[in-house]
Amino acid sequence: MPRAGSRYLGLLVFTVGACTMGTEIAGARLLAPYFGDSTIVWANTIAVVLVALSIGYWLGGRLADRRPELRDLCAAVLVGATLITLIPFLARPFLGASVDAFDELSVGAFAGSLVGVLVLLAVPVMILGSVSPWALRIAMSGADLGESGQLAGRLYALSTAGSLVGTMVSALVTIPLLGTQRTFIVFALVVAVVAAVGLRKLWPALVPAAVACAALVPVGTIKAAGDGEVIFEAETPHQYIRVVEEDGERRLELNEGQAIHSIYRPGEYLVGNYWDEHLVLPFVAAPTVTGTAGADRGPGWPRRVAILGNAAGTVARAYGRFYPETKVDAVEIDGKLTEVGRRYFGLDNPNMEVHTADARPWLRSADPVYDVIMVDAYHQPYIPFYLATKEFFELVRDRLAPGGVVLINVGHPEQSDALEKNLTATMREALPFSLRDPVTETNTMLVGSADPIAAENILLASEGRRSPIPNRLDSLARDTALRIREPLEGGDVWTDDHAPVEWLVDLSLLEYANE
Repeated sequence: MPRAGSRYLGLLVFTVGACTMGTEIAGARLLAPYFGDSTIVWANTIAVVLVALSIGYWLGGRLADRRPELRDLCAAVLVGATLITLIPFLARPFLGASVDAFDELSVGAFAGSLVGVLVLLAVPVMILGSVSPWALRIAMSGADLGESGQLAGRLYALSTAGSLVGTMVSALVTIPLLGTQRTFIVFALVVAVVAAVGLRKLWPALVPAAVACAALVPVGTIKAAGDGEVIFEAETPHQYIRVVEEDGERRLELNEGQAIHSIYRPGEYLVGNYWDEHLVLPFVAAPTVTGTAGADRGPGWPRRVAILGNAAGTVARAYGRFYPETKVDAVEIDGKLTEVGRRYFGLDNPNMEVHTADARPWLRSADPVYDVIMVDAYHQPYIPFYLATKEFFELVRDRLAPGGVVLINVGHPEQSDALEKNLTATMREALPFSLRDPVTETNTMLVGSADPIAAENILLASEGRRSPIPNRLDSLARDTALRIREPLEGGDVWTDDHAPVEWLVDLSLLEYANE
């Protein structure tokens, strides 16, 4: 057995630190298909892990004084590794049942994810938390008390270094390449091997062997589809994605699947939902003219558009069909979605350039040349706060060409307008002219511009021999123009410093559920 004060204890606390943070990162990803990946879900995960570690530190100190033996510490680590291995296998039935139960109780992501983290992560993380004080007590056995500070500093430094390695490896390597289930197993296996070496007996080797065998269990579908068949799924550094096919239609779902982010029907370009509105709403702007006063409007407008949140490219694909001369800059933070779009959603627009980047930083570096900027980067039910602030809309205004418009897809619970009101009030700080298009019960398209806009302009743009709107879109243009309303009043202005998006959405969901 390794000597108590040897480098072995340093290796043990290093690997345990890596496993702890790897488990935390993987745990948050485990919840994403069921409760999303909002700030609230991450806050619950971090909070539970910190509480479990605190209890573990206390428990480890008590156990260290009662049983200051390396074999007892290693045995405890093996128990923790075993529990971590079981997490992904217990998670699917438990989280699936939890979602159904919380839906019936009308409880949002906050309570659901909190219970999920408590049940799945609290005990194994608590066991791992006990390792550092326990190892310190063992290292100090027989050591010179004058070196106690040095020993403590060395062990806790190694534990923190391990935590850093675990964070980076899980987020950048194992989750994208191996998936969440095998991320748990890989970290559990490393810890189990180190703990088994510390015991120097044959039977402990059975634990890492069993953990390794768990890696051979097929992953299968992470989350079964409510309707249709899952034909593709993957985990990326950004999110969980899957493609569901039903009756020839394909749908792109992200994380918890509360919203559909792209639709594909072979041979069709109109999908009968808010995506279609992007084809006619830009024409609320005053029409451009050529020649003398009263001449026909110039064809080919809009000349250049930016799509912030391209997903699998439903809108970009439609623009390639109906406006082939329009230059499309499609911005999508997750490059995997672009691959999925080309493979499963017919994403093919020769006049499109795809930018794999975060929307706001990309827009900051763009030129002010866009006739239309489309914002559909919101992952329902929550939206990135930095795409819903006064500063963001000021940036949008600065990147629009004269007469340009911004289109924003606002997803919201039925009969809940709080989010729309706040976005409208915020947008109008930078773009004072606005309209709303209530497409569905859960989607409203907001339109904003620095110049006057009007629904009648859509009808004008769809008339005449040189109409910039294709004849095939006449019905869509007419329906949209008749549906457009004046903006809602009464919202708060959000800033980069204060934009309580998650709380507002959670309150809206609760209010809707209690009606």
